[in-house]
Amino acid sequence: MPQRHLIALLLAVTLAATACSTVSALEFDDVKTQTRQFIEWEQSIKLTSAQEAIKKEALGALPAACCSDNSAYTCCCPCNLSRSTWGLTNYMIAEQNASVSEIQTKVKEWVAFVNPDGYSGDTCYRGGCNRAFHKNGCGGMKPDQLVF
Repeated sequence: MPQRHLIALLLAVTLAATACSTVSALEFDDVKTQTRQFIEWEQSIKLTSAQEAIKKEALGALPAACCSDNSAYTCCCPCNLSRSTWGLTNYMIAEQNASVSEIQTKVKEWVAFVNPDGYSGDTCYRGGCNRAFHKNGCGGMKPDQLVF
């Protein structure tokens, strides 16, 4: 193999590994801080139409944790749980060039992190809008009024 092809191949592998490690390096360790950060990203990171299509594909295939008859892309309303997943997704797309499967994996990780006992899927219909995430809740309905 000519040296220039070998260099190009090594560069491509290095870039791919860097992209994968950047996405996987996103760890969840502080519900309060990260919820605030993710909601900030939801408000501040504006996606292009192509990026929005990636978001729709990734989240449209996942049920919303708090109202599983809706997708994670739409939810039944813009609760703080949804805002946090939308912001996380915006960041992953805009800053990490994440794939649909990488987004889906991280969103599932986030939902499991904020509520290790799992969601019932009907939180929104059973008075859970103003309960904390770990109590099968949406964490509130307004970004400036988070419920922990």
